[in-house]
Amino acid sequence: MRTATIERVTKETTVSVTVALDDHSATSIATGIGFLDHMLTACARHGSFGLAVHAKGDLDVDSHHTIEDIGIVMGRALSQALGDKKGIARFASVSIPMDEALATAVLDVGGRGYLVMNGTFAQPGPGQIPPDLFEHFFYSLCINAGITAHLSFTGKNDHHKCEALFKAFGIALGRAVAPEPGSTEIPSTKGVL
Repeated sequence: MRTATIERVTKETTVSVTVALDDHSATSIATGIGFLDHMLTACARHGSFGLAVHAKGDLDVDSHHTIEDIGIVMGRALSQALGDKKGIARFASVSIPMDEALATAVLDVGGRGYLVMNGTFAQPGPGQIPPDLFEHFFYSLCINAGITAHLSFTGKNDHHKCEALFKAFGIALGRAVAPEPGSTEIPSTKGVL
């Protein structure tokens, strides 16, 4: 079973993340940031993977440290759960609409962390989260998981744009880490990811 639990404790946050790539029933999210809980739940549910995220952070300061550290820990848990990546699809692309909003996620789970994100949120941001923190979350996740992600979104309603983005990322991630039927090879001409 491809699962991993990673914990990180700093002076600013305590974060625990469990990723279960083959068990979508195991989802439990409690970050202290209601909107982020909603987004992470949608990501895991539509991506068909299990995700448990429990975080306590210095929310009396702001949500930056908590959101950043969740991205870091989630990325590390994904990397560990994937192991040597033998037999996975590796690449996936998906576009998801939500009413007037459209989000696209194109992923390569090939070990090279990189993020390109196109789209904007208004101030103060969906769920009262500063808009730049969503890009920072995905950056922290991708760098620590070794995922190259090209994410883009358009629309008018920030909630719709953000939810479509998290769903698109989740679905693309679920497809990229899925086992390819009959394949036991590492999906790379180099023989290693």
